[in-house]
Amino acid sequence: MTDQTVVLVDDNDAFRKSTTWLLKTAGFSVDEFDNAASALHALKHQRRGGGTCLLSDVRMPEMNGLQLHEEMKKAAIDVPVVLMTGHGDIPLAVDAMRNGAIDFVEKPFSEQRIVDAVRGAFAAHSARHENPDASKRIETLTPRERQVLDLVVAGKSNKVIAGLLDISIKTVELHRANMMGKMKVRTVPDLMKLVLGHQEA
Repeated sequence: MTDQTVVLVDDNDAFRKSTTWLLKTAGFSVDEFDNAASALHALKHQRRGGGTCLLSDVRMPEMNGLQLHEEMKKAAIDVPVVLMTGHGDIPLAVDAMRNGAIDFVEKPFSEQRIVDAVRGAFAAHSARHENPDASKRIETLTPRERQVLDLVVAGKSNKVIAGLLDISIKTVELHRANMMGKMKVRTVPDLMKLVLGHQEA
């Protein structure tokens, strides 16, 4: 087990239980909630900083996943956010990513996809908080370059990034090249090593 905790929020009991089992098998600790309000209360009072990731469904009664993310921002709860969506919720998830969420996963998803999304979210977050050298370089990025960085770390292709950010592939390539230059890396593996703090670059 690692010291990384996933706060899982989904009102479907069977889905929540199976996803909790999957994440625990992958080595994460899991705090599960069937509603956003309870998760928000826990996050406010049990902050774990970069060791926590929110994994929330978008469509829930009372407070949905997007509203939960907004309330977290208002409360200055700084943890990486991954949203789970049904097919019809993808436009909402794209808006959420523009608003700071690191990734979204469309249901139904493979076991590896959700594990990779959570690991990518932790990695992107750690770049700003656990690796001072990477943090200094990230501070030089424009807001758009930061979005591209997070999406590259999350394993997204240029085509997918273009769709998520509603820009052309050529524009993604330009932002990506600028981002890689400012981060002082040449390849994605080198970028990942820097972000994860595995080496000085």
